Amino acid sequence: MFVNNLNRCSHNHNSPSSSSSIFYYLHRNFSLWSMKKDPDLESALSRNRRWIVNNQIKNIILRYPNQDAPVKFLQKKFKTLDLQGKALNWLKKYPCCFDVYLQNDEYHCKLSKRMLFLVEEEESVKETQEPVFVERLSKLLMLSVNHRLNVVKLNELKRNLGFPDDYLIRILPKYPDTFRFVNHSGRRSSMEIELLSWNPDLAISAVEVSARKQGSSKPCFSCSLPSTWVKSWERFNEFNATPYISPYVDSRGLLEGSKEMEKRIVGLVHELLSLTLWKKMSIVKMGHFKREFNLPEKLNILLLKHPGIFYVSNKYQIYTVLLREGYNGSELIDKDPLVVVKDKFGELMQEGLHEYNRRRYEVNLEKQRKKGIVSVRKEKRKEGSTEMTEQDDSGDKLGGLFDPEERKRFYKVLFDDDAP
Repeated sequence: MFVNNLNRCSHNHNSPSSSSSIFYYLHRNFSLWSMKKDPDLESALSRNRRWIVNNQIKNIILRYPNQDAPVKFLQKKFKTLDLQGKALNWLKKYPCCFDVYLQNDEYHCKLSKRMLFLVEEEESVKETQEPVFVERLSKLLMLSVNHRLNVVKLNELKRNLGFPDDYLIRILPKYPDTFRFVNHSGRRSSMEIELLSWNPDLAISAVEVSARKQGSSKPCFSCSLPSTWVKSWERFNEFNATPYISPYVDSRGLLEGSKEMEKRIVGLVHELLSLTLWKKMSIVKMGHFKREFNLPEKLNILLLKHPGIFYVSNKYQIYTVLLREGYNGSELIDKDPLVVVKDKFGELMQEGLHEYNRRRYEVNLEKQRKKGIVSVRKEKRKEGSTEMTEQDDSGDKLGGLFDPEERKRFYKVLFDDDAP
């Protein structure tokens, strides 16, 4: 297919610009190749998207005076959330999460009582998880070349790692023997966190921990590919046969481009993903730490060479790498306590969406009845099967009803990115 497309590109451009056209085709289609799609892992990525948006809306409302924000104010924030459409329509889709009401001819929004309960539960978990955050931050600094990380860059990963927004003032001052702030230039953007004490008990990677649990003296990676991927298994076994190199070992003595360096980089990315809540990270964000973690320029290509360990996706036009062994199908195997709370948030969203869809269905059904175009078959359907997929806020189409055999399709499109 590649050759055919390239030939077509060449024949269609007989001008001097044909070479540039071919280059454009190569750059556009092969600058970062994607792996064969894994439906389960793609589902895991799409499931989080709406949770992330509603979590950001939740934080905006919590920061607003009296935790009661005008919908007009939220509408202005929609651009930063990369959302289109009306904020009011979005908020009404989740009645279990947000209370929308009219006051003085202006719509306001506050969190529902059930949402506030989850916020309190999340804060309680963060309090108990403080030692875990300290350990996680220590390991992250131990992985870096100079045991220092820029605060601005680190803030990009704080949600991946589960850190509270105020971790700099909530956690770090309590551990003056472990961390300190460094700022040689005096600029705010240059502020760094430095590790003061090396803990050998923490310099043990997830791969090494797994080997110890299995009673093995030789740490090695695990492969999560189907047995039919014969060539990929052969390459994985060949790669795994070379000695494991801990990501906590100083890499400056390793030769760039060598097998040892590749082994170390794979181990480091594996460890980074193991430290995150959902065992995944944006490749762009990871690339911001090339100097700090001694990563290669073409990190994406290296990750694609190891499909048994990593899964690379371009869901929502954001290249993300997932740790395959962290998932069983589309579900995380080991869930951090914070993930458990956030899953409850997702369930509340889902419940509200069901409620919104039932109301929408009833309104649309009544419209159809008034027009006299409701079919007998639709009238006889069971009342219990009232789920429908999300629809465009601007449309008045009659929602589809699903019988039990079609429930999977509902959950597949529940968090579809086509909605505003």
